[in-house]
Amino acid sequence: MGEVCHSFDLIMKTLHALAVGALLSLTAVAHAQTAASAPAAAAEWKYKTPRLKAAEVDALLAQPDKLLVLDLRRPDELIKYGSFPAFLNIQNKDLEKHLAYLPRDRAILTVSNHAVRAGRAGDLLAEKGYRVAGATGSEDYEQEGGKAVAHIQPPAPRAQAAAGSTDVAAARQP
Repeated sequence: MGEVCHSFDLIMKTLHALAVGALLSLTAVAHAQTAASAPAAAAEWKYKTPRLKAAEVDALLAQPDKLLVLDLRRPDELIKYGSFPAFLNIQNKDLEKHLAYLPRDRAILTVSNHAVRAGRAGDLLAEKGYRVAGATGSEDYEQEGGKAVAHIQPPAPRAQAAAGSTDVAAARQP
């Protein structure tokens, strides 16, 4: 009977060790999958410029006389993702050429889609002596519940203008 109990204990300890090992392996796999599926925006922030949350951006936007929103994206991105109600648009690649357009008496909020270009630009501006309030991504801001992003809608075609151009063309024909 003693040998049976000893064998049973040995089997139970082995099963326990296997179960713990399997659980640790599954946890490691789940963690790796979560990290791999996390968006690039959640990657480690490598800029000196602070990455702002929606509430921090809203606090800055509440004082427009003290702020310049500098959107660094291309026009197609502004149309696709929207931007803040009033902003200066200088594409990231042209920023150094157009520094003279930026005021030195206001804090600057840099904007891109997920704040990466905005962080890089914020660091550049800070090195040049500008006051940088922080960086944000318009998509990140909206996902966090921010409501200030305005989406650009092209105007509807004007029916009167279209009808008028037809009449002018008809009047020119002999």
